[in-house]
Amino acid sequence: MRVAEFRVALRRFLHAGELTARGCGLTPQRYLLLLLIKGAPDSSESSTVTELAERLHLAQSTVTELVARAEDAGLIERETAEYDGRVANLRLSREGERRLECSFSALRDERSHLREAVQNLLGRV
Repeated sequence: MRVAEFRVALRRFLHAGELTARGCGLTPQRYLLLLLIKGAPDSSESSTVTELAERLHLAQSTVTELVARAEDAGLIERETAEYDGRVANLRLSREGERRLECSFSALRDERSHLREAVQNLLGRV
């Protein structure tokens, strides 16, 4: 069954991502946070807590805490939004960029395997 094989491939990818993130000095949650900031839908490579809460499907208070811990760890920086002084845009720091690149690069082969599993699921291979 194609769906079962896809789920196995997805779980393998997620597990590899967790191990890789830890090897690059990130928790899996921080890896996802950095990835979502860097991969903002508007290509700005920045995000707000509200946007992250929506994309992560988490309470804003939970994301606020996650962001604060990542900021304390030197992984992200805040910039006050020009359009509203109450809003902070979050960007990766140099260290955040370095650790995200470490994780993302290390997962290249796993992304390829997952892509194949998606193609198999859709009947394209």
